[in-house]
Amino acid sequence: MARAGTLPTVLTGVFVAILDFFIVNVAIPTMQRDLRAGPAAVEWVVAGYALAYGSGLVLGGRLGDVFGRRRMFALGLALFTLASVACGLAPDAGSLVVARVVQGAAAAVLAPQVLAVIRTAYSGTAQARAVNAYALTMGLAAVFGQLAGGLLIQADLFGLGWRACFLINLPIGVVALAATWRVIPESRAAGAVRLDPGGAALVTLALAATLLPLIEGREQGWPVWTWVSFALAVALLLAYARRRHDSPLIDLALFRERAVTAGLLTNLAFSMGMAAYFLIFAMYSQEGRGLDALQAGLVFTPIGAGYLAASLAAPRLAARFGRQIIAFGGLTRAVSLAVLLVAVAGNAPIGWLVPVLAVDGAGMGLVLSPIMGTVLSRVAPHHAGGAAGALTTAQQVGGALGVGIIGIVFYSALSGGVTVAFQHGLVYLIVITLAIAALVQWLPRARAAA
Repeated sequence: MARAGTLPTVLTGVFVAILDFFIVNVAIPTMQRDLRAGPAAVEWVVAGYALAYGSGLVLGGRLGDVFGRRRMFALGLALFTLASVACGLAPDAGSLVVARVVQGAAAAVLAPQVLAVIRTAYSGTAQARAVNAYALTMGLAAVFGQLAGGLLIQADLFGLGWRACFLINLPIGVVALAATWRVIPESRAAGAVRLDPGGAALVTLALAATLLPLIEGREQGWPVWTWVSFALAVALLLAYARRRHDSPLIDLALFRERAVTAGLLTNLAFSMGMAAYFLIFAMYSQEGRGLDALQAGLVFTPIGAGYLAASLAAPRLAARFGRQIIAFGGLTRAVSLAVLLVAVAGNAPIGWLVPVLAVDGAGMGLVLSPIMGTVLSRVAPHHAGGAAGALTTAQQVGGALGVGIIGIVFYSALSGGVTVAFQHGLVYLIVITLAIAALVQWLPRARAAA
């Protein structure tokens, strides 16, 4: 049974896990200068975290089923806090990238336990409220991460600069870890569940083999090894599909349901666009417009306001309009990004962008907030848990792939200036956002029993 501090404690865990994907965006220009990091290293700081996070999520959830959700939450939180300290103390770009990968792996152990604890500790309307709080927490961590980063850098606590974006996790982690053992009830899966480390290795290596050439290939002129790496990724995925295991990491039977495939592709497209957008917009704000880290963080505030308002309305709208509210959110984003493209081309004052950014944030909220429930309402009940895990994994993997692809688009056009590179990035984002409206039409009608 849940205790008074159960929900705040587990939500703190998922908040810092999502926050740390986005908080680095406004820190990248100063981080790049301080560590003398190249474009590939910058992309790895963001994408390395997302890759380790996304590829480890399903295995992390399985660890909680086997060894206990509270125990794995505490382990993940402790490792995440230590890795955050390593990020904040990193002496060079290589060390920072390694620490970020470890941090992402720790988040993969930590984050899946949150929904599992909510599912076992709450029931009825209390569970519904807890799930809504979970979704809202994730979204707020994403859209306000940039503002938090800007505030920390501007405050320059103890002369730490961008390092405070990571070291702030130390006091948060210590407090949350102390509360974990007192307020989070322990639980495990009822049936016999086996780990699938071989499957986890195949999936992780396949994702790494995809991301490595995306990030390194452009700088090196697309040598032969990049194409070999892409081919290796396909071979690894085929090897996973052909292997047999009593408790597979991802049950391929899931993909016989159209709702799972359509939902996964929709979520992947959204995540690829969102992560890429926040990265290049933060760089444009500082290097293209000359804003400092705090000012760049404040530019994201209208996005957060629009997201919050739309997220609160999205459940009611989704109940009335179903999948079309997600399509509307995608179209809203595409239109706002097109207007932003015109405004940037005309060098419009930053203040003029505020309403456009607020509408863009509303589009994000209309997609992200209802997508999980909309997809799961169309999935057979016995596949709901696996589908939720696949959707969450797609969200994080999409972030890593989006950063890799936007790096190719953005840095290939950088010779014309940051503004031109940002415009090229916006064209890519408009296309992938329009894909959301198309992909969601593939979802079947909701099941009557949902």
